[in-house]
Amino acid sequence: MFSQSEKVVYPGHGVAIIHRVLERRIGGKSTKFFELKFLNKDMMILVPVDNVVSIGIRNVSSQKDIGTLFKMFSTPVKHHHHEMALNWNKRNKEYQGKIRSGRLQEICEIYRDLKSIEQQKELSFGEKNLLQQTETLLVEEIALACGMKQDAATSQLRSLVQKELQL
Repeated sequence: MFSQSEKVVYPGHGVAIIHRVLERRIGGKSTKFFELKFLNKDMMILVPVDNVVSIGIRNVSSQKDIGTLFKMFSTPVKHHHHEMALNWNKRNKEYQGKIRSGRLQEICEIYRDLKSIEQQKELSFGEKNLLQQTETLLVEEIALACGMKQDAATSQLRSLVQKELQL
């Protein structure tokens, strides 16, 4: 599965490195844990090795996956004007579920949709925070997968989305 020093994606939090593998006794039972140290946050967590799949921890995307992801920006945005007026809480709940899934494509869809909404109206505080969160998650993985600095990944992502939304 995963091993020490491997980089992985933890849904909703971004890229982490498996700092070490620990074994702890809990309730009389010996359990193995991955100690994850996040690359861009001052945060470390322990994840039971047996729960890795259910949590959604996955490998970092490949450069080919990122290329496929970028093509998604040219697909039509799903929302319409009347959907934008829908209750923010309902949309936010749907968006949060997608972020917790950890699937890069779903995070990318949220980012694309919010960037599209941003062109039509000023984003609410919650929408701005969500846009920033999704951009951070995307940039971390794009930079790592493509071997580039985060600034370059941010510029590439923003310019690609801007270009596609203006077509």
